Amino acid sequence: MSAAQKTTTTNQDQTNETWFSSWFDTPYYHILYKERNDKEAQLFMDNLTHYLNLPEKAKVLDLCCGKGRHAIYLNQLGFDVIGADLSENSIAEASNYSNETLHFKVHDMREEFEEKYDAIFNLFTSFGYFENDDDNLTTLKAIKNSLTEYGFAVIDFMNVNQVIETLVPEEVKTVDGIDFHLKRYVADGHIFKEIDFEDQGHKYHFTEKVKALTLQDFETMMEEAGIYLLDIFGDYKLKKFHKTESERLILIFK
Repeated sequence: MSAAQKTTTTNQDQTNETWFSSWFDTPYYHILYKERNDKEAQLFMDNLTHYLNLPEKAKVLDLCCGKGRHAIYLNQLGFDVIGADLSENSIAEASNYSNETLHFKVHDMREEFEEKYDAIFNLFTSFGYFENDDDNLTTLKAIKNSLTEYGFAVIDFMNVNQVIETLVPEEVKTVDGIDFHLKRYVADGHIFKEIDFEDQGHKYHFTEKVKALTLQDFETMMEEAGIYLLDIFGDYKLKKFHKTESERLILIFK
């Protein structure tokens, strides 16, 4: 952990790191979100792979895989899986589950892969983090160029309209004895979450910042990237997308 993160005036903007490279690489990120529903994630993978009708032993890339919960389950379903993430700590932990058909690597999602994949999954709102909006288009092009001729890609993003409508401005979440003070707001076309907490005598501050991308925004970028949008779903059961009601914005493209 960097010295800047240990001081009482921690500010990510004062470091050379981006908010996501510093925050996602700390153990506190995983503590705060430890209650994530694995059953729901597995149901989503079941529904998604069935819908895509992927061939047996298909090569699948879990892009921004974190500690690998989706990648591990996809491998259990019989696929040849690579999990890729920018966080070295997450990849180190995920690599404990590696086998002949499951591997993990540190990778920046803006860079295309040499190997081509039958499916690329970008899950749980792991998009729209960059300061430069052009990097979002660069990422889409990298995904497109990393697919096989008949491959599919999936972006599982938040439904911005629903998130903004139901935004909780402030709350305190206590996890593992740590009180996380959360403040949420919308500014400059982004959704922000300020995270403040204290642990072992140190005060910490992190900021999550995600571009408030709508379906129309994705459609515009995909058209520019030469991507064909095949289908749109609104939740992990693959129900139809509704602009104001759906929890998720799930995009299937090639």
